Amino acid sequence: MNAEELDRLLGKYYNGESTEEEERALRDHFKNGGVSADYEAENVIFGYYSEAGEVPEPSESFESGIMSEIDNISTREKSRKFRKYILPYLSAAAGMLILAGSWYFFVHSTDSGDTFKDPKIAYAETMKILMNVSTRLNRGTQSLEPVGKISEMTARSFKSISRSAGIIDNSLKNLENIQKAIELRNFPSVKNLNK
Repeated sequence: MNAEELDRLLGKYYNGESTEEEERALRDHFKNGGVSADYEAENVIFGYYSEAGEVPEPSESFESGIMSEIDNISTREKSRKFRKYILPYLSAAAGMLILAGSWYFFVHSTDSGDTFKDPKIAYAETMKILMNVSTRLNRGTQSLEPVGKISEMTARSFKSISRSAGIIDNSLKNLENIQKAIELRNFPSVKNLNK
């Protein structure tokens, strides 16, 4: 194949206009070798084709898979457009709603004024509420009385234990004094009597 024919076929190949016969002729030409250094890139490309063998046909679901991916991309684009254009308006509307609600709350809020015109009635109502609070507090402290009794009983128990310990301590001191007196008078010691 001469250089002009080779350039024409390569031009058709790169433009996607070549037929299967022309592509087979290009593969055969580069497969046989003897190609000039100007076509080194094409030699590598067509060398790969000859080594790889026949390119398998795509499966039947290949086209439907591509179409579904295209549909997914278009759906994502619509979602992005929605976020890009609609969400700022929704955010502004939410902000306006918050401002309007705040204004309504502050304008129409009721001021707490005096509920009683007569001071005597107000005083009587205050005393009634304070008595109710006092009664509830007293009821709460009454439930704590058993805890107070427990601590009182604990204190009494410690006093009786301390009293008993004091009696035992005094008795031991008396025994020590008696033992010292026996040792001083040269009486036989208790140790000698036990033997």
